[in-house]
Amino acid sequence: MTVATPAVTFADIEAAALRLRGQVLDTPCVESLTLGQIVGARIFLKFENLQFTASFKERGALNKLANLVASPPQGRPVEGAIKGVVAASAGNHAQGVAHHAQRLGLHAVIVMPQHTPMVKIERTKGFGAEVVLFGDGFDAAREHAMALAAERGLTFVHPFDDPLVIAGQGTIALEMLRAQPDIDTLVVAVGGGGLISGIATAVRHLKPSVQIIGVQTARFPAMVNAVKGTQHAQGTSTIAEGIAVGQPGEITCEIVKRLVDDLVLVDEGDIEQALVMLLEIEKTLVEGAGAAGLAALLKEPARYAGRKVGLVLSGGNIDPMLLAAIIERGMVRAGRLVRIRVGARDTPGVLARITAIVAEVGANIDEVHHQRAFSTLSAQNVEVELVLQTRNREHVSAVVAALKAQGFEAGVY
Repeated sequence: MTVATPAVTFADIEAAALRLRGQVLDTPCVESLTLGQIVGARIFLKFENLQFTASFKERGALNKLANLVASPPQGRPVEGAIKGVVAASAGNHAQGVAHHAQRLGLHAVIVMPQHTPMVKIERTKGFGAEVVLFGDGFDAAREHAMALAAERGLTFVHPFDDPLVIAGQGTIALEMLRAQPDIDTLVVAVGGGGLISGIATAVRHLKPSVQIIGVQTARFPAMVNAVKGTQHAQGTSTIAEGIAVGQPGEITCEIVKRLVDDLVLVDEGDIEQALVMLLEIEKTLVEGAGAAGLAALLKEPARYAGRKVGLVLSGGNIDPMLLAAIIERGMVRAGRLVRIRVGARDTPGVLARITAIVAEVGANIDEVHHQRAFSTLSAQNVEVELVLQTRNREHVSAVVAALKAQGFEAGVY
């Protein structure tokens, strides 16, 4: 019986590493002592958000494009052999293709979903690419890109279901195990599966004992459904738009089934918490997809206790307005931003008394709403809503207790 040759081999990844040498960063892979203490494991972070396009995606894109230029169809010379390339992407693959196409002198057309963050659209245009906005998600954008490829005679560069792209992403594993050979677990974000497929292919050759776990957002569980046979419902949006893929690739699905130990789902709140922690603790900015690995550890710390875990911070392209909202929501979850409702008699000086008590306990007032008409209290009373900056949940309790001790009705809402 003949055994089918894998679509991507370790030799392909080694060849990609040679092709990419000096063209992309060998990004740091260092231990986070603080995150490790929080989770109860040793955690090693691979900072792919430091790539020039702020994402690992340029590895696979460059490997594909460089191969196209070096090996034009039917042995024809490069001049005229490739009219240009077209890609579909929520942003990171787009930037990788656009940047390296520009470097290699290729025209690039990028089809992006209509609701792609503006920061990714503008950056892609900045690399000289022609940007076409189409559809509500990646799958619609991909279909349109393939139609444009046929219509204009362009070469389609798939964001994940292409052996050369997968091999390029697999170079991350070579660097991680070279920098941190003791890693025994890898937790990797999964959208279409290109990243984890490349990493798994390399790791199973270099260190087969490593446990590989893929992470998807619960709103886009396509790979989980495909591999595990589950029927989790798909949502319409996520803060991790980089892994918002409705249908995994055929090549990647086969590799994941064969080489990946498990797939898990995380919620939006898990991703938000991880993103804020990376920003606050590691002083590094990641997008939603880039925080998915840490989100999995925070959700199930017991699973990783005592292990040496490698995480890929896959990208750092996040819309500033979304980032601001996530930070603010993170402050609320941590008890550092709180709303308190205070009921009191409507007498002169009552607001001054309330704010003085808050100040004495060490909280800072962010907003004040003095409510009479829209209150359920009696007409002689007033309701004061305060948004406060506090240290933690214990501090919040101290503020409420101080207000109650002075005869006010007070509570968090």
